[in-house]
Amino acid sequence: VLEYSGTTFFDGWNFYNNVDNTTWGNVTYLSRSDAEGMGLIDTNDAGNAIIRVDNSTYIPTYDFHNRDSVRITSQVQYDVGSLVIMDAVHLPYGCSVWPSFWTLGEGVWPAGGEIDIVEGVNMQLVNQMALHTTDGCFQAPNNGQSGETIYTNCSTASGCTVQETKVNSYQSGFAEAGGGAFAMQFDVSGIYIWFWSRPDVPASVNVSNDVATLNISDWGAPSAAYPASECNISHFFTPQRLILDITLCGIWAGIPSVYDATCESTNGCVQDNIVGAGNPTYDNAYFEISWIRAYTVIALSSTSTS
Repeated sequence: VLEYSGTTFFDGWNFYNNVDNTTWGNVTYLSRSDAEGMGLIDTNDAGNAIIRVDNSTYIPTYDFHNRDSVRITSQVQYDVGSLVIMDAVHLPYGCSVWPSFWTLGEGVWPAGGEIDIVEGVNMQLVNQMALHTTDGCFQAPNNGQSGETIYTNCSTASGCTVQETKVNSYQSGFAEAGGGAFAMQFDVSGIYIWFWSRPDVPASVNVSNDVATLNISDWGAPSAAYPASECNISHFFTPQRLILDITLCGIWAGIPSVYDATCESTNGCVQDNIVGAGNPTYDNAYFEISWIRAYTVIALSSTSTS
């Protein structure tokens, strides 16, 4: 078991240190030293890791530049047979805000596969999960998930997406419920993603981080299920690295039709939010993470294949 937590949370990650050149958001991802200096990463008094967007810089229209943010990628790769759990107290949200907790394989995207565990934009109310692959991977029907399938073809631009149907999976409701936990099983039998709001987190999720075997028999139906029957996991997914990031606007949150759906627009995503004072616009644009645990090539007491 590898745990990211407390004052050493950020030690196992590489910082992107570049503009957002993948989803073309209006952010610059800082180095670790710069992010620490700007107060964009920290460990709070509760021992939780904080990752935030700059909410203290005034950006004028006449001298526009990107707002600073953070993207981190795990130094360790996780192969088929791994299981990842994140316990969080707060997820980033707000107009223009586009956070993600996801994994990415090797090669030119999407050759190595991508797994979106937590993702949302603007004032969206529920979490959205997805896989992104090359041609030939689909979500099988009758897969036993509790979420709502939006698209089944994993090779489209949107991927094979599933929306959460449980309450408090995202936005202010997530934090008001005390946060919760997300889990992703990366298995030869398929890829499965769970969410539990704080009152519903299974006892097995809260066990010590030194266990070699994790009992998932009390986890219930996954929110999103991608059985291998319609998608050969080992073929479409190379070993994955974990990624946490917060971008702004860009090719999803900033699309006018998407932005206007949950945010009142006057001059569009950038002018309405990134320009001007960062406060209070980005006061809720932060992750507060208790821990992330990765169980690698483990013996699970009960696997979900339904």
